[in-house]
Amino acid sequence: MSWSLDVSDLEDLFSGSDYNTTFIPSHDTAPCPTPWSINKYVVVTVYVLVFFLSLVGNSVVVLVICYNKLKRSSTDVYLMNLAIADILFAITLPFWAAYKAHEWTFGTFMCKAISGLQEVNFYSGILLLACISVDRYLAIVHAMETVTQKRHLVKFICAGIWVVSILLSVPVLHFRKDFYTPQNGKVCHEDVGPQGTELWRIILRISRHTIGFFIPLLIMLFCYGFTIKTLCQTKSGQKHRAMKVIFAVVLVFLICWLPYNITVFVDSLMRSNIVNETCEGRTHIDTALSVTEIFGYMHSCINPILYAFIGQKFRNSLLKILATKGLISKNFLSRYGRGSSFASTSGNTSTTL
Repeated sequence: MSWSLDVSDLEDLFSGSDYNTTFIPSHDTAPCPTPWSINKYVVVTVYVLVFFLSLVGNSVVVLVICYNKLKRSSTDVYLMNLAIADILFAITLPFWAAYKAHEWTFGTFMCKAISGLQEVNFYSGILLLACISVDRYLAIVHAMETVTQKRHLVKFICAGIWVVSILLSVPVLHFRKDFYTPQNGKVCHEDVGPQGTELWRIILRISRHTIGFFIPLLIMLFCYGFTIKTLCQTKSGQKHRAMKVIFAVVLVFLICWLPYNITVFVDSLMRSNIVNETCEGRTHIDTALSVTEIFGYMHSCINPILYAFIGQKFRNSLLKILATKGLISKNFLSRYGRGSSFASTSGNTSTTL
């Protein structure tokens, strides 16, 4: 059955940008069947679990990188900023968990603040990963390690990423507020104003996923494509081990966020009538949004797990800190901290990879 949305029914059109999509059907047409969705208590449990894992894991990453100042590489600086972004995102999860369990009860100010933090994490995360890909491309393909290791330059780049991420989040900070809907009670969504502005919703939504996902993704594919080609022609075990962690980080990011972004993009095409919207299509998209957003949330806690299981230098750096603080014995350190050059004092040695 084909049907269209009135302007008044588009209050949640941009809701996909905050990973809390709730489709509000038209009052003038028969509603579509309710799509399958994950039990809200399961979702809340996942949010709380991800909150604790992300907060603890990413705090450990920041601690390890900050503790090893002399060995900090440009990649470490990017990864530390990525961990900080994930910590900021983790702070928002208890609020979204309460929202999923009932309705939004925290007011417009917190709606703007929490949504803004989440949006900044979205942009900063993908931009930092793109910078890491360029950094590794220059270091390995063009042998420009001495350039990429200039810490003051890397710090300026990271500062620029945070500024750009905040600026790109301004539309969410401006339009987001809480309001009442008959179907869902109090919600935290965009409200762009009077009739005739629904086009802005579509423009903002598509621009977000183009600038904040697909363009950085193309940069990463280009850089890592040539990086892999160069590594296949060399026998540097150290570079191979370092790239193993980076590839794992990027692969996990794609697994977690690519399905969601594709789903939201198709949803935008449907809502803008570029793609014909049917009840069956709407049901499939809403179901996909319910599932893929969970994977997106889970991404914030996975990187520290990757470092711990794949990054040998990260494990050894963490063990050394624990031994220094007297939390583990020197015998334990010597037994499980072998096989790494973490005693090196080179400024080019990554403490994470």
